[in-house]
Amino acid sequence: MSGDIRTAPVLSVDGLTVDALTDRGAKRVLDAVSFCLAAGETLCLAGESGSGKSVTSLSVMRLLPRASLRIVSGSIKLGDRDLTGLGERAMREVRGRDVAMIFQEPMTSLNPVMTIGKQLLEPILIHQGGNEASARAQALRMLDAVQITEPARRLRQYPHELSGGMRQRVMIAMALSCRPKVLIADEPTTALDVTVQAQILKLMRELKGEFGTSTILITHDMGVVAEMADRVAVMKDGRLVEIGSAVDIFERPTETYTRELIAAVPRIGARTGTDGPPAVTAEAKAAPLAEKSLEPVLAVQNLKVTYGARASLFGRKAGQLAVDGVSFELRAGRTLGLVGESGSGKSTTGKAVLGLIPYEGYVAIDGEELMDLSVRAMRPVRRLAQMIFQDPYASLDSRMTIGAAIAEPMLIHGIGDRTDRADRVAELLRRVGLTPDVASRYPHEFSGGQRQRICIARALSLKPKLIVADESVAALDVSVRAKVLDLMLELQETEGLAYLFISHDMAVIERMSHDVAVMNGGRIVEYGSRRAVFENPEEDYTRRLIAAVPIPDPSQRHLAMTG
Repeated sequence: MSGDIRTAPVLSVDGLTVDALTDRGAKRVLDAVSFCLAAGETLCLAGESGSGKSVTSLSVMRLLPRASLRIVSGSIKLGDRDLTGLGERAMREVRGRDVAMIFQEPMTSLNPVMTIGKQLLEPILIHQGGNEASARAQALRMLDAVQITEPARRLRQYPHELSGGMRQRVMIAMALSCRPKVLIADEPTTALDVTVQAQILKLMRELKGEFGTSTILITHDMGVVAEMADRVAVMKDGRLVEIGSAVDIFERPTETYTRELIAAVPRIGARTGTDGPPAVTAEAKAAPLAEKSLEPVLAVQNLKVTYGARASLFGRKAGQLAVDGVSFELRAGRTLGLVGESGSGKSTTGKAVLGLIPYEGYVAIDGEELMDLSVRAMRPVRRLAQMIFQDPYASLDSRMTIGAAIAEPMLIHGIGDRTDRADRVAELLRRVGLTPDVASRYPHEFSGGQRQRICIARALSLKPKLIVADESVAALDVSVRAKVLDLMLELQETEGLAYLFISHDMAVIERMSHDVAVMNGGRIVEYGSRRAVFENPEEDYTRRLIAAVPIPDPSQRHLAMTG
């Protein structure tokens, strides 16, 4: 730890209690939360969605929405100054100057109609004064500090012109521009690829050493916690259930919940020496499922997808080649993991093989080539292949009941009568670990993990042979993710499903896959069995992806540790 909380805490939170204001009265969302933050320390608030992590950070910043949340009791002291008693004008002076915050999604945190320079200069001019020339010089120094190339040019650009990793670097530069005493980072890397995440975490450690800023890092990723934390505070249901040094929390956790969080993290190397995913059903453990057929469920040859190409009076305008010559096969009962960074072509490939976007090349599902099929001829093929998307809430119509959403594909394809469909819905809900009585409820009444189970039930309603899962667990908490992955493995074992499993998370790909295709720049740069790709990767790019995965063990930190 980089400080002594017994002598001079920079920030101390004591008995913080927050209520949510609902139609049915007050509901407690934070219950007597207490912790201290020492000078130069990184304290990680860890826990699942709904545990109270973000409410705690917003309380410190005094950014709770007044109409729905209020601080009932407790104190938040920055040094000797209690922030809970400050008026809004005084808090505006504190925010940015003394306490700054980095949010999860940099694109929504930056103003899309303002240049990067204008947004960087604003807090400097407000909190430090001076003229625009000096503020500009400070902004350039901060962009250089966060290792953004060509900082002068970046000041003239808009957020949409930068990558996700660069936008997050801009947010870090903005947060540190006034040298705050406390930096709050709320899931700052969740939306980033694993290699970009590693770069951002490394940068945050280096900047902590350079600026001496105390940091509260909020995350549900225990691998990130192990990489970054001096101390860890584990939260559950609005309470602080365990707090201690990172080593103590990971090596000697006292609470069952903490042990479950750590155990649920997929670990690179956990499947070393095996040829596929772990068996999760008793039947599969006794006798693994044999392949249903020698014929591939999905065959892809020389797949190409071009964005932006169009015809004009002067000929055809060339577009951007998003997928360039991709080929692979996938058989029943097997999973092909498609992995790579954002922009590598993974999701585009997944949409193309289902005929959802125009493509060139050969794609066949269960022996039926898609290219020349009419809309009518395509309908029976669509029954064979379904898709599960990343965001389970956006995938479901908020105005439809769960039962109607699951039954809709059967209705479209004219399968069964109302009674048959109701029976099938009840069967599918049981299959994914829910009870049939929830069929009359709406999506907002379910947690993220439950909604993804509902999306899986909907995908299964037509008894498909192939499921394309596009980042299907990326938005889920680590323990919920583990349960959903186990459910998918169970369904594969019992139904013989073939999965095209798309992800940027190498640890999840290792757990789920029989074979792995690594994509970069629209091409497959490495392809082989799970064992070959993970235990003996041939490409430097593959090795970098594997090396960038955070290890949930503080004793094995592999980022540069400074400060």
